[in-house]
Amino acid sequence: MRNDFLIDTESARFVSKETVKNSNCTHKDRPTSAGSGDRFSPKMMNADSIAKTQKLLDQAIASAWHTVKSDRRLPILTPIHWVWQLAASYHLTHTYPLLIKEASGRFAAFGRTSLAQWAAHKAKEETGHDRLALLDIQSMGYKAEAVVEALIPISAVVLVNYLTQSVYAQDPIGCVGYSYTLERLATGIKEKHIQSVEALLPSDIVATRCLRVHSSVGADVEHMEETLEMVAGLAAQERHRVAIACYETALLYFSPPEEDYISDKEVQHMLKPLESRTRIQPRVDIQCLT
Repeated sequence: MRNDFLIDTESARFVSKETVKNSNCTHKDRPTSAGSGDRFSPKMMNADSIAKTQKLLDQAIASAWHTVKSDRRLPILTPIHWVWQLAASYHLTHTYPLLIKEASGRFAAFGRTSLAQWAAHKAKEETGHDRLALLDIQSMGYKAEAVVEALIPISAVVLVNYLTQSVYAQDPIGCVGYSYTLERLATGIKEKHIQSVEALLPSDIVATRCLRVHSSVGADVEHMEETLEMVAGLAAQERHRVAIACYETALLYFSPPEEDYISDKEVQHMLKPLESRTRIQPRVDIQCLT
C-alpha cells in the first residue's frame, strides 16, 4: 500500500531518500515548550538522549524501507486519484483520536503516567483533522460524507487495523511507534510537493488543507519532537518496543498492495454518482486544528 495516501510518487521518493535514509539527523536543541516537558517528563530531556532516540527510531523506519524496496511503479497523481488519497487521509485522521484516547486510558490504568499524558495530548491535538480532508473533498466537487463512506482505501484499512491492535494489545506502546512513524514521514513532505499537488488542480480549488497540516510546513514537525522527548524519557526496553512498532508501521506503509493500484477509471466510476452540483469553498481556520 506504499504511498496510497497523503503523498504521490515524487514525494515518496523524497521521503525515502532524504527522510528515511538520513537516519543520523538530530533533534534540535531547543527549550521544551511551556507545559510540554511537564506533560511528558519530570525533567528536561537533553539533546544527546533525544538525538539517540531519533536515530534509533529513524533507523527502524529506514530498515523497513530497505526491506520492502519494491520496483512497482506508483500511480501518477491526478485530480481523481487525489480524491482517493483524501479519502484515505480522512479514515486515518478520523479513527486516530478515539483510538489514542483509549490508549491513554489503558496506559493510565497501568500506572504509566508519561505515556498516558502523551496519548491524551495526542488525542486532543489530532481531533478535527478529519474535517480538513472532508473540506478538501467537498472543494473538489463531491459530497464528502458520501465519498468517505464509498471509498475506503486498503492502505488506510491496514494501518488503522495495526493501530487498533496496538492499542488493545497487552502493552499498548506500539501506538507510540505508529504515531512517530507517520509524523516522521509527513515531515518529508515539503512546500514544493504541496505546490505540485495544487498545480494539478483548477486554480479556484483549494484541496490541500489536510496535506499542509500533515507536512513539514504544518504541525507534525512539532508533534514529532514532542513524541521524541517523551520516548527519550522511557526505559531502554520500552524504547526498543517503540522502535519495533516504527519498523512494523513503516513496513505496512511502504509495502505495495497485493493487487494492482486502483486506476483513475475505477475511482471515477465510484465518484460519478457522488458529484455535487457546485464546488463549495468553505472557510476553515487551519491554525485552530494544529
